[in-house]
Amino acid sequence: MPFLTTNPALARALAEREYDNPTPVQLAVLAPEASDRDLLVSAQTGSGKTVAYGLAMAGTLLGTDERFAFASAPQALVVAPTRELALQVQREFAWLYAETGARIVSCVGGMDPRQEQRLLARGAHIVVGTPGRLRDHLERGRLDLSALRVAVLDEADEMLDLGFREDLEFILDATPPERRSLLFSATMPRGIITLAKRYQRDALRIEVAGAEGGHADIEYRTMRVAPTEVDHAVVNVLRYYDTPSAIVFCNTREAVRRLHAMLQERQFAAVALSGELSQNERNHALQALRDGRARVCVATDVAARGIDLPNLGLVIHADLPNDGESLQHRSGRTGRAGRKGVSVLLVPPFRRRRAEDLMRAIGIRPSWSGPPTSEDIRKLDHDRMLHDALITDEPGEEDASAGLALLAAHSPEHLAAALARLYRAGLPAPEEVADPGEPRTARDRAAGRDFDGGSNVGGVWFRLNVGRRNNADPKWLLPLICRRGNVTRKEIGVIRIFDEETAFEVSPAAAERFSKVARKADGDDVVIEPMPGQPAAPAKRPGRTRPERDKTERHLSRSEKPSRGKSFRSGAEHERPAHGKAPFEKPRETKQVGQGKGERQQKSRRVHPSEGKPKGKPPRRS
Repeated sequence: MPFLTTNPALARALAEREYDNPTPVQLAVLAPEASDRDLLVSAQTGSGKTVAYGLAMAGTLLGTDERFAFASAPQALVVAPTRELALQVQREFAWLYAETGARIVSCVGGMDPRQEQRLLARGAHIVVGTPGRLRDHLERGRLDLSALRVAVLDEADEMLDLGFREDLEFILDATPPERRSLLFSATMPRGIITLAKRYQRDALRIEVAGAEGGHADIEYRTMRVAPTEVDHAVVNVLRYYDTPSAIVFCNTREAVRRLHAMLQERQFAAVALSGELSQNERNHALQALRDGRARVCVATDVAARGIDLPNLGLVIHADLPNDGESLQHRSGRTGRAGRKGVSVLLVPPFRRRRAEDLMRAIGIRPSWSGPPTSEDIRKLDHDRMLHDALITDEPGEEDASAGLALLAAHSPEHLAAALARLYRAGLPAPEEVADPGEPRTARDRAAGRDFDGGSNVGGVWFRLNVGRRNNADPKWLLPLICRRGNVTRKEIGVIRIFDEETAFEVSPAAAERFSKVARKADGDDVVIEPMPGQPAAPAKRPGRTRPERDKTERHLSRSEKPSRGKSFRSGAEHERPAHGKAPFEKPRETKQVGQGKGERQQKSRRVHPSEGKPKGKPPRRS
């Protein structure tokens, strides 16, 4: 379906860029009922909304004219939350309005304000900027909005989240009341609705986020990884998908620095983006990605907001985002404007539930798998080499002559092997990573299935004397356990951290050897020992069970009743661990005493000296 634009200059620009199929948001804002009206649009990032409002405001600014007349004051204003998004909008408008003679000026933080002042003084038709810098130019009298005809707020919800409400209100109050307002937001919280009611007139509400299906062009993958192998999994995912460009998200600047250094060490052409970089450094990094000198960007959420990279086919979440909206914003860097993309979440076992909640929040059912193995990647490298253009394309005359000279000096087999060696030399080596496996289900535990190469089923329980109060963390506990017990990661199953201690599983095949070696201290204060009285597999909480007893037991005196340090199951008596709980439970004080079957549990009460039985209501007769 063609674009419904009536301006010939913009139609030619779209045809030159091969924009043949408009996205739903572009169709909605160009519909006849949206013409010359204020618009309140809900659209996800990556839905093509920049081109959408660029086309929507063209009718107000140009009508049927193909070129702008000279403008002493701006006719259109676009406000964006970040520098990167504002500069991206400027680039999109540069080609969209290329034949109209439009002067487009950006005003963003981190750039030279005096240069921006000179460009504004020369006359601008469209100004694109961030709230803080635009307000600064207004207060200093450098920006005149008296002739403004269209105002656009892009990602308005993000601007409110970043604390720009006061700046936005200051800017909008400086615009003429008869101007047209286009407000775009991924979500519609109360603050956005209030802003729209105050600054828009009879706005047409357009909802296209549901139709977009939360990035229908993005394939989401969730991969199980060991906590200590996340960085290696990033390497293998990058090698497996081998897209022209990719972005890896981390939650902290320190994580960005560490992962960026690791990727560079492994021959990846990588750049880093974080809040500590200057604007000049950020521009150099983004330009390296756009011209192909770099293929991987390691970034934090804030630094990557608004980035639009060409041919970005892969997003990797090395650290899980904080919420579903952040997940969508991150993933929205790929799968843009009809292009396909992949979003991969690397999930350690202890963050699985969090990952499932995030995917559920955006309406995606996760597809779980292990990380790509080195064997998978080598097989793909072989297939890619066979279909590489260097081999499949017809050689030129000079290349053919060089090939004949090589054949005269070496055998064809020798030359083919040399070509394969040269091809592999330019590729980063894949890492050896293991799949931690699916978590054990209740059915697995009941069946007592064997420990299966990381599936964590049917292991032998041990414990060590550090817990949450000692800042216990799997990142350093797992290497310590492997070193002390002389075992591999695959032989360690579930690790459960409590306040005072940590319980963990070891595969049955390695349990005896582990028990002999791990008890010997190696100079530290960590003590590892078998879990006393452990069951063959974790069971339900003993405090929740109500075993069958003789109904006369409730009439026994306190001294005659069973001790609280023991539990009864199926008539068999066994000792609990020293803290009174099963190895996988957090220790807690038992405050209930079990009664006979079908009777209500009651709290323990003091025994009256004269009566020898609890005060209160007598036991219910059977």
